[in-house]
Amino acid sequence: MPTDVTDWRGWMRWAAEQDWTDPERWRDLALPWSDQPARTAEPTLDVTWVSFHEVEPGHAFVEHWDRVGPALERWWLADLAAGARTPDAATVEEARRALTEHMPELVPLWERLVELAGGSDLAATILALWNPPAFLTGCSQAVVKQRGPALLRNYDWDYRLFDATVATTGYLGRHVVGTEDCGWGLLDGVNDAGLAVSLTFGGRPVVGQGFGIPLVMRYVLQTCASVDEAVEALVRVPVHMAYNVTATDTTGQVATVFVGPDRAAEVTDASATTNHQGVVEWRPYCDAIRSEERLDSLIEQLERGDDVDEVTTSMLRDPLYATAFDKGFGTLYTAVLRPVERSITYHWPGREPWRHELDRPRSDEVSVTL
Repeated sequence: MPTDVTDWRGWMRWAAEQDWTDPERWRDLALPWSDQPARTAEPTLDVTWVSFHEVEPGHAFVEHWDRVGPALERWWLADLAAGARTPDAATVEEARRALTEHMPELVPLWERLVELAGGSDLAATILALWNPPAFLTGCSQAVVKQRGPALLRNYDWDYRLFDATVATTGYLGRHVVGTEDCGWGLLDGVNDAGLAVSLTFGGRPVVGQGFGIPLVMRYVLQTCASVDEAVEALVRVPVHMAYNVTATDTTGQVATVFVGPDRAAEVTDASATTNHQGVVEWRPYCDAIRSEERLDSLIEQLERGDDVDEVTTSMLRDPLYATAFDKGFGTLYTAVLRPVERSITYHWPGREPWRHELDRPRSDEVSVTL
């Protein structure tokens, strides 16, 4: 095992060289990186969020790509240079083939965005998110019925790799508002049909052939109008890592789908999920980020009948709120997604909420101190 791993990125570089095919060896192979010395961190961290609105891809996306594109390109090229992926695993030809086969509705939109991003092969492969670099997240989420329905989530991730962007779009005739990632993918969001979806990492160290989950989330919100339709898409589209996707709609129906590249998707009615898929299969990781403890906390609140405001408050404090920002695992935001109101409201400790509604789109900025 390496001795110089201080966060998830170093661990992933090491893990890519290991043999993960035998689940019985996971405990021996997995490095509990949370026990490694933390880097010196500032007592507070300032993050500037931006939001944009456009019906058809145009000037707003160009400005957005100018802001996030260079970092995405460095991320993509660094992964290739490190040998984590073979160059032919994510060519434009492969990207187009995969999109056409699995998410054909997105192909015209992808082509337009590539054009707006400058038309390079690199931009095209990044925006297709076919076989992207591996990325780990934490996250907690739950559907609350009391004073809902509402899908609540904490997003735990590395602030250095976070786009901090809210996008309200009308692409393909379907209006969507959500937290943008990887250029035009989404981490969570609500569409004009009243479908809300959100993701957490699935807690298994597998990487395979498939799409990065943010683009799959975009696809679900662009093409689906109900939980049943979302489930059908999630079961069908291949993903490159393990994730848990929770969906709810205006009826209050709930489904959580455990997806991954190495086995068939599992559809459940779980109203809460953190970072394992039903059972813990990667003990060092789940213990390090307290996945079971966080899930138990959410389940207890749901069984007690806590309402949306009460659960939101709990998500802004321990054990649900993570503070390991220096290791790349801090809670960057808490979001409350309301299908009936077609809205998403962002929360942070000690700050006024930032609300976005499809009926009243906004384009502004906020500065958040974590």
